[in-house]
Amino acid sequence: MGDHVYLDTSEDGSARRLVAIAERERCTVSSVQPTRENQISRYGTIGGQHLTGPGPLYRVETVIEKPTPTEAEEQLIVAGLRAGHYLCFFGMHVLTPGVMELLERASLERDGRLSLSAVLDQLAKREQYLALEEISRRYDVGVRYGLLTAQMALALAGRDRQDVLAQLLELLAVRAMESQSGHE
Repeated sequence: MGDHVYLDTSEDGSARRLVAIAERERCTVSSVQPTRENQISRYGTIGGQHLTGPGPLYRVETVIEKPTPTEAEEQLIVAGLRAGHYLCFFGMHVLTPGVMELLERASLERDGRLSLSAVLDQLAKREQYLALEEISRRYDVGVRYGLLTAQMALALAGRDRQDVLAQLLELLAVRAMESQSGHE
């Protein structure tokens, strides 16, 4: 989604894993991530069943866009997750023609936009729809200091990590010295 930056340090890549499962299972697949209850109002959230077999894969039964904690507790519990955690969209989806058909028929929301979450909820009731648990990190650039946090995460994961850490340490040292000299 447009308001997040993703950091994937795995060798096989998040998108590749998602596409491979969609091809193997021949269905829509979304990436999801366990998310604390106090953050679910920022994401589409799923409810479903953990599937046995390789990888953290779930059969999606329900999708709610930005649920309240009460809605999540009543409709989106997934067995095996830590208490107070829910599976929220990571922002990557492999969509089938069935999704496109539902999008064509979907009615606009009050703000004039289509809701992908509402369409995916309909899809889950019509055909197989899976979710793959993602271990990579997402950074919301739409929240306070979100862009800064995303930039720092990317910089610290890159080849210039040592330079970034040195500059950050220098910045903190200068601020501490300025703070001390101002209090004397």
